Amino acid sequence: MLRGFSTISYWAADIEAAKRWYTELLGIAPYFERSGPDGRLAYVEFRVGDYQDELGLIDRSYAPEGAAADPGGVVMHWHVDDVRATLDRLLSMGAEPYQELTQREAGFVTASVVDPFGNVLGLMYSPHYLEVLGAAGEA
Repeated sequence: MLRGFSTISYWAADIEAAKRWYTELLGIAPYFERSGPDGRLAYVEFRVGDYQDELGLIDRSYAPEGAAADPGGVVMHWHVDDVRATLDRLLSMGAEPYQELTQREAGFVTASVVDPFGNVLGLMYSPHYLEVLGAAGEA
């Protein structure tokens, strides 16, 4: 039924600032951009990582009525090779701690931050992720 991660969308009141921040963080420019009816940038999308997962940034004015403006709820973790180094970089770029770096069983390590736009960005070192890549011949 659920076949895989397709796109994660983060809201930002200042979409231009979010585009710059994520471009710096990821080291790549978005591959897709869309303006709203007023001609201002409304959406940008990056392809990220081993499977070219999609990270979309959406102008918060398009959020559904009643959508929470504060971080919380689900944390989607991105696999990273070094959680501490990635966490330190995010914090140096203005992200705020959300969940501290935590060593979990079986070699898993997690942490998360709130980006400058109010979105939770989860980090994880996952041996399982690496096993799946290896099995697919992509490690």
